[in-house]
Amino acid sequence: MVEGAHAVRDLLVRYPSQILTIVTSHGYLLKEGQGDRLVRLAVSTPQYSCPDFQFSKLSDVDEPQGILALVRQPIWNEGTILSQRTVLGIFGEQLQDPANVGAIIRTAAGLNVSALWLTPDSADVYHPKVVRATSGVLLALPIFSIKDVSGLIQQGCQIFTAEVAGEGTVPIDEIRQVPRKCVFAVGNESRGLSAQIRTQATTRFTIPLSRDVESLNVAATVAIATFYLGRLPQGG
Repeated sequence: MVEGAHAVRDLLVRYPSQILTIVTSHGYLLKEGQGDRLVRLAVSTPQYSCPDFQFSKLSDVDEPQGILALVRQPIWNEGTILSQRTVLGIFGEQLQDPANVGAIIRTAAGLNVSALWLTPDSADVYHPKVVRATSGVLLALPIFSIKDVSGLIQQGCQIFTAEVAGEGTVPIDEIRQVPRKCVFAVGNESRGLSAQIRTQATTRFTIPLSRDVESLNVAATVAIATFYLGRLPQGG
């Protein structure tokens, strides 16, 4: 379920065939802008309206905007992604904060990441908080569930790990090139990455910080690393 005028409009424009149903409140219809109304009425999706008090029972937020859409969950082909000549992916291990997962999805979609892989014990990507944090771009990013990075390595991906500064890590700005198939891994909000994944990495990097700050939020780490690594020359 996707809520909010902006998020639903984005779905109507970009993924109308994925929408199963639209529900609006009577109050929303009274204040809906002409442009939003034209976009909404241009699709053949079944649409229903109900009193505001009824809509609030359907909504997951304290102050609903009065419009929501029920959307098909996307199905992605992992083989198609990994068969591409170049891959820039993200692997998340035990990412349990839905707000972080949602922010990572939005960042990854905005910076043209090939795909996101999450361990099964991470937050559900269809959790209402995740969906809200993605602001409607959840359908834009291929997302897969895997227990570890072994399969990615077998498919020719090299693993980079984002870690707190320590022995064996290099500052991210010392990396000058990335492999054609690169997946960088981030770990649990409190524990970081497991030892197994760190040993599987070809490059372990850290983001240099002020001495007064020990580490960054995992979503911030993903944003910085994606922006930097995505602009490096590729080779190997």
